[in-house]
Amino acid sequence: PSQTGHAGYRIAQPGQDSLSVPGPLVQIDQLTKRFAQGNLAALDDVTASVSAGEVTGLVGPDGAGKTTLLRLIAGLLVPNTGKITVQGLDPVSDARAVHRIVSYMPQRFGLYEDLSVQENLTLYADLRSVTGADRDDAFERLLRFTGLTDFKKRLAGALSGGMKQKLGLACALIKTPDLLLLDEPSVGVDPISRRELWRMVYDLVDQGIGVVWSTAYLDEAERCARVLLLNEGSLLYAGSPQDLTDRVAGRTYQIRHISTDRRKVLSEATKLDGVIDGVIQGSRVRLVLADGAEPPALDLLDAGDQSEMAPTPPRFEDAFMDLIGGGFKANSPFADRQGATTHTIDKVVEANALTRRFGDFVAADDISFDVGRGEIFGLIGPNGAGKSTTFKMLCGLLRPSAGSARVVGLDLQNAPSKARGRIGYMAQKFSLYGDLSVRQNLDFFAGVYGLRGQVRKAAIERMIDTFGLSDKLIVNALSLPLGYKQRLALACAVMHDPDVLFLDEPTSGVDPRTRREFWTHINAMVANGVTIMVTTHFLDEAEYCDRIALIYRSRMIASGSPDDLKESARAHGLEDPTLEDAFIALVEQSDREREAA
Repeated sequence: PSQTGHAGYRIAQPGQDSLSVPGPLVQIDQLTKRFAQGNLAALDDVTASVSAGEVTGLVGPDGAGKTTLLRLIAGLLVPNTGKITVQGLDPVSDARAVHRIVSYMPQRFGLYEDLSVQENLTLYADLRSVTGADRDDAFERLLRFTGLTDFKKRLAGALSGGMKQKLGLACALIKTPDLLLLDEPSVGVDPISRRELWRMVYDLVDQGIGVVWSTAYLDEAERCARVLLLNEGSLLYAGSPQDLTDRVAGRTYQIRHISTDRRKVLSEATKLDGVIDGVIQGSRVRLVLADGAEPPALDLLDAGDQSEMAPTPPRFEDAFMDLIGGGFKANSPFADRQGATTHTIDKVVEANALTRRFGDFVAADDISFDVGRGEIFGLIGPNGAGKSTTFKMLCGLLRPSAGSARVVGLDLQNAPSKARGRIGYMAQKFSLYGDLSVRQNLDFFAGVYGLRGQVRKAAIERMIDTFGLSDKLIVNALSLPLGYKQRLALACAVMHDPDVLFLDEPTSGVDPRTRREFWTHINAMVANGVTIMVTTHFLDEAEYCDRIALIYRSRMIASGSPDDLKESARAHGLEDPTLEDAFIALVEQSDREREAA
């Protein structure tokens, strides 16, 4: 039988819960793909296989070659050298036959947003020649399977992120495939919707369907039977996630009972030669050591007299970071920007009974909190809960129906322009100008923020150096890899040294190394007094926050430090809960209280 992990996820074991099919479902032999002569290979001499009746995780950083490999398997690209077979068929020469047995859900939402749920399903049924009674049965089965029965008439563009992914999955399954290819299906999806997606995928696996799940979220790799780990086009590892995790056994530690600044402790620890990776986990700092290295002496880290270095079980992400050479270890240039934020206001962001209505629908209801100088405050919650609405009211992009919002002492209704001049904002969706180059975007936003002359020139050059954009300056923003898009978006948001930085899903879909780079910069800004507001669905990232508010059904149902929220999950019977466990437990508790009322 399968195991059950945190938050109810099933953790597959190789060969279990599957229908045995002789030989691999997909065989990949010495596969190479280049998109231009002389360029580095997007995939370089990759040999691997995919089995039926299990989930194979396709794991790696942004630009590793995951999407290229999926498109080659689906017959949408032609390899330069090497060979792929899908149930013995060549995706190029036997394309029609392969397309009958393979379904592909692309990374970007590929459906028609101006069509309803039902109309999208009907279109895909037409494309896959599903007719008559088979069509009616498929519609009923898939709407029930995805929980979209009550939303048949809703336009796809009006669905939440999680519901869009469920509709994409339904359309991919309109004709039951032998192989399902999912390209980062959980990007931008909240933990509850992500759990439902995994449940649906395991239902398919129980039917003998082979699933390839591409992801940059390494906690998802632990839920796969096997993983293929790609980096810069090369296959670094193929096997069970547990076997890779075991490679760092005895090399993972937590620094506990820190009484000083945990962000500074992390910064000092990751500078040490024997430390290859480090992250913040609530009040603790997690470290991964190099092979053979001893844990660093705590007096070198200034963690406080009561601090201790305690062994902790390894995770797949620890092993991944070890395999690719460790995390981001450079100092952030923002650490040298002492004095960039000069105000002395204690309550930098204030939300007072914030409410926003759209007709009869209440998107945010009576939300109140405040955020101090140099504090990171997170908003978490399911898709459609009201996080982004609250966020937009706080940075002056949306006028509240009731209540008030203040930033750096300025009322956003009475002095919106002056307040926005003190704010940096990075939107959830890539919101820069895709037809402009990287340099043109930087130059445009420098002008928007009123930077002139030498100040403008210095700010742009600083952003280019900080975010490693020098070799991308003439590239149009839309054609950048996701990690570089996020770097450019953050650069445009902070070049004017804002007092408050609003980050809406800043690292959605970004690989772990780039995520660490982002948080190195953010932590350096916080040390200089910048206040950070962040929304995220990636709850390991929320561990960096000083405090968190959980928004659900338009209301704030819980707030506190990450450790406070995890403690509430422990009260529900979980021995060592994650923040995701706490998220789900609090939402379920809110639902029970609502039903009882």
